[in-house]
Amino acid sequence: MTTRSLRARFEVIARPGRDRSIDVLRALAITGVVLGHWLVTAFVVTGSGLRVASPLTYLPGLTPISWLFQTLAIFFFVGGFAAARGLPAASSYREWLLARMGRLLRPVLAFLAFWAVVAVVWMPAVGPESARTVRVIVLSPLWFVVVYAGLIALTPLVWNRPGRVVVPLVAAVAVVDVARFGLGGPSWLGWVNVATAWLVPFCLGVACARGARLPAVGLLLGGIVATAALVHWCDYPASLVGVPGQGRSNLNPPTLIAVSFGLAQVGLALLLRGPLTRLARRPLVWAVVAGTNLSAMRIFLWHQTALVAVTLFALGSAPLPGLHTAPDTWWWILARLRWLPVFAAVLLGGLWLGTRIGAGRRPRKGRSVPLRPAA
Repeated sequence: MTTRSLRARFEVIARPGRDRSIDVLRALAITGVVLGHWLVTAFVVTGSGLRVASPLTYLPGLTPISWLFQTLAIFFFVGGFAAARGLPAASSYREWLLARMGRLLRPVLAFLAFWAVVAVVWMPAVGPESARTVRVIVLSPLWFVVVYAGLIALTPLVWNRPGRVVVPLVAAVAVVDVARFGLGGPSWLGWVNVATAWLVPFCLGVACARGARLPAVGLLLGGIVATAALVHWCDYPASLVGVPGQGRSNLNPPTLIAVSFGLAQVGLALLLRGPLTRLARRPLVWAVVAGTNLSAMRIFLWHQTALVAVTLFALGSAPLPGLHTAPDTWWWILARLRWLPVFAAVLLGGLWLGTRIGAGRRPRKGRSVPLRPAA
């Protein structure tokens, strides 16, 4: 990416009339996901290779971290808002969908191409346990892309009354949970919630973009009360992310708690739109927010790769605290915090290298390259 094209993309994302509070929410959501993964994903060296562990298994007092950094509902809310804003400007659904999918999938193809090469060149040299661990971690962000692409394609179906479908969707998630946990239904039934649960904040984003008056305070308070009640009386885990060794996960697949807490997050986001808009008027803040938005999908795809790269590169004769040791003490947390700037530096360096490689592929003379903000 050349300096001129980067400047042009910044001008596009800063065009008059753009809702900057949505861009701030997207930046906060991606930051929450990245920091959450970097804080709760631990690699432990064993006799058979690397395996994944989580400090949440050993230190239940860290559970509130999952409440702070599990921001997927905000991601889908912002995605619904962006989809609804772009659809009316398109000449046809096909044109709009192809443009959206193109912006979404181009970074994915580059990501898959890189790891296809790594799988051929590097994976055979490591043990099967380490290879499996690395593969699961680096490819885990792809589930979001699949679900997000599916929800974007469904935008016209919820266009007319996006707010009206929220209650039936929440009820559908509840029915699946009752069937699984209350009636002993098959575990695979929970995967139905991958679509219905995340469609809830997506529809709220569509409704917000279309000017609907959403009950922000009601969503916030109702979501908090419902989440607390489900944990206290219905035996749902308090953690909003999966914990190794825990029998039930609220995220994989999503349960009713993922929905209720997501409603609370959306309510808070709606209440903060005014302050976030004012905050985004500050040049330095807006530069960070705009840069994050332009690279949001690449950051999401590559942040686990940065974690793995640092872990493997630093793997020597002695395991390093916070990087290769069991996350079973509070000292591990302090040690991990010292590694966060290293992960960030590797991620940013990789993104910069990717833009330099992309700058070498100049478009043919006479052809224009559309400049659009990231999804």
